[in-house]
Amino acid sequence: MNEEAMNVVMMRLGGEMIAISTDALREILEPVPVTRVPRAGAFSSGLINVRGAVVPLADLRVAFGMPQEPVTEDTRMVVLDVPVAGEIVTVAVIADKVHDVTEFDPATIEDLPHVGHGWPPEFVRGVGKWQDGFVLMPDLEPVFSQAIANHAPETALSDEGH
Repeated sequence: MNEEAMNVVMMRLGGEMIAISTDALREILEPVPVTRVPRAGAFSSGLINVRGAVVPLADLRVAFGMPQEPVTEDTRMVVLDVPVAGEIVTVAVIADKVHDVTEFDPATIEDLPHVGHGWPPEFVRGVGKWQDGFVLMPDLEPVFSQAIANHAPETALSDEGH
């Protein structure tokens, strides 16, 4: 494994800091209007328009069992390209606040401890040390793969019919 610093976007989500590789980052948006999808689950309940493209909006707080937060002036929509079932899918996720894009030392990433957290371990790549605390490193592929598997085809995160 390459131990060089990796670039990540640091954001707050449900009171926790998370880091997502900038390799997946497409752009960061201020909140835009959301079109609600009937019968969609809490994880991905709507669609947004990103430069003319229809993009599903997901709430990672649901997958990680984090508390909901009200929309504030700091709320952002982070548009990502995520691998799902061998394909790259463009999705947007809600962030309570985006802090910055920074270098992160992979040597500080450790496996998720077996106790002391409530996060689904299959959704966590690791826990890293950042500034004076810890940062969650989510594994987005299983998060979105499970979301697709749990919903009917008409609410799946796909571009079928478009």
